[in-house]
Amino acid sequence: MIATRRTFLELGLAGTTTALLGTGPARAAWPEKPITMIVAYAPGGSTDLTARVLATYLEKYIGGGAKIAVVNRPGAGGEIGFTALSESTPDGYTIGFLNTPNVLSIPIERTTKFNWRQYELLGNLLDDPGGFSVHVDSPIKSLKDLVAYAKEKPGAVTVGTTGVGSDDHLAMMAFERLTGTKLTHVPFAGASAVRNALVGKHIVLGAINIGEAKQYVAGGSPFRNLGQMSVKRVNIAEDTPTFMEQGFDMVFASMRGVGAPKGIPAELRDRLVDAVAKTAADPEFVAKVAGIYAPMRFLPPAAYAAELAGVEANLQQMWKDTPWNVK
Repeated sequence: MIATRRTFLELGLAGTTTALLGTGPARAAWPEKPITMIVAYAPGGSTDLTARVLATYLEKYIGGGAKIAVVNRPGAGGEIGFTALSESTPDGYTIGFLNTPNVLSIPIERTTKFNWRQYELLGNLLDDPGGFSVHVDSPIKSLKDLVAYAKEKPGAVTVGTTGVGSDDHLAMMAFERLTGTKLTHVPFAGASAVRNALVGKHIVLGAINIGEAKQYVAGGSPFRNLGQMSVKRVNIAEDTPTFMEQGFDMVFASMRGVGAPKGIPAELRDRLVDAVAKTAADPEFVAKVAGIYAPMRFLPPAAYAAELAGVEANLQQMWKDTPWNVK
């Protein structure tokens, strides 16, 4: 009887302890509400389209009924969106795209509230070479034609880009230095705005990444793509010659990866990193991204960080030699 009584007492104590522990606040399962994915550019561009494809697959691989809402925060060459991401609560409910070189070049040229080291890197997905496009009605049919036209009419070639310090803008400056020409910079809030200006013949030249340019042409935009700034022709634009093939030694591209605010709980960060990696390896996702002319280049967080550090160092040297905010 004593043993039986002791057993009941121990069970009773254990039950009391469990009840007491259960009175504390329970940690809700993640994600219990939609996750916001910030895109620092206007709707319709390659980053925006990729984000909307990506969201569906991240939902699948995060699991738990995850829902992702894409939110566009365009302006200031990406600074508005990048700042919004860095200042978001690191609770796993905000992620966003990081676009190079803008996420690196903007903090070099001015004081900002963000820096790429303030993000938790989740993985890089795209690497889209730069390119130059003109309206099909333009007399400019090649890069050599462009140089001849620009030298004949200094400043007459208006160039639309996605903002000061963007890969498009830096490529334009590099082309000027390489060819001894004078172009006129016209910054826009995103690639779709550049497209509209070129369609309307409000600018002479669109500095548009080749993936975006190919997508616009496929959608009916009356463009002639003069060249792509890659070492060799990428798979989604094998019909477009590189700048190097045409005698212009230029290589510029825009990487597009995903990050979260620094300080996100390690468990949630790891789940997001895993979801990004699984999405990048999903054949269906790869096919859909190719369908919107977005050249893929997956890099896990460590490799992504190393790449960003290298590009940042090159940009710092470029800024020292030729500050781009004077253009």
